[in-house]
Amino acid sequence: MSRTAIVSAMHEELRALLPLLERPQQAEFAGRRFHLGQMMGRPVVLVLSGIGKVAAATTAALLLHEVEVERIVFTGAAGGLGAGVRVGDVVVARELLQHDMDASPLFPRFEVPLTGRARFPSDPALSDALAAATLHCLNDARTRIGEAHLADFGIDSPLLHEGLVISGDRFVATAPESEQLRKLLPDALAVEMEGAALAQVCADFGAPFAVLRTISDRADDSAHVDFSRFIVEVASVYTREIVASWLEGASFA
Repeated sequence: MSRTAIVSAMHEELRALLPLLERPQQAEFAGRRFHLGQMMGRPVVLVLSGIGKVAAATTAALLLHEVEVERIVFTGAAGGLGAGVRVGDVVVARELLQHDMDASPLFPRFEVPLTGRARFPSDPALSDALAAATLHCLNDARTRIGEAHLADFGIDSPLLHEGLVISGDRFVATAPESEQLRKLLPDALAVEMEGAALAQVCADFGAPFAVLRTISDRADDSAHVDFSRFIVEVASVYTREIVASWLEGASFA
């Protein structure tokens, strides 16, 4: 049975997933610890990528070349950009783009040089399955997380969004920065620091991938408020529940 990689950007999310791992084994490559085993009866490997595009690209290449996984799912938090994308919502990426890629005038802005494209699509079937698992879990968010925790972060009736997620090596944390990104990329739903780099590596390898992001802030001047607590009490719980639900119903070989 083929192996699936679940990549976390932050320690808190990895720690939430590790207790679900059965028959755990470990391997190390390039300073990264890969946790191999089974989850919901499926062969998986869990790994912490680290933060930023280079860290994500290195991790993806190791997973595909050294660990020989068949597919990669990246989880983490993101700042909301799109209208109606609120704290506590979840975004499943359908396309990914590096918002800080600019080799103009040699190439159009955002285009990855020598590839002929700026946007990298996620795997449709994998993203469909994750979206379905997300809806299932969000419908029961109050039970899974607790109404008090949700209320603390102003979360009410969290929603699923699907579309463009953008990545760059900068934590977007001011209103002017986020507004500029909205002007340049009006269909962007969320901004983070890893997904588009992973997407480019997976495209090179011809490997299916998906990116799942919990909205922690609105990528503005409040982006730092209670971020660590949000990851522990909300985002990591979302990740654990969505990934478990998805694996339980997965149909890949």
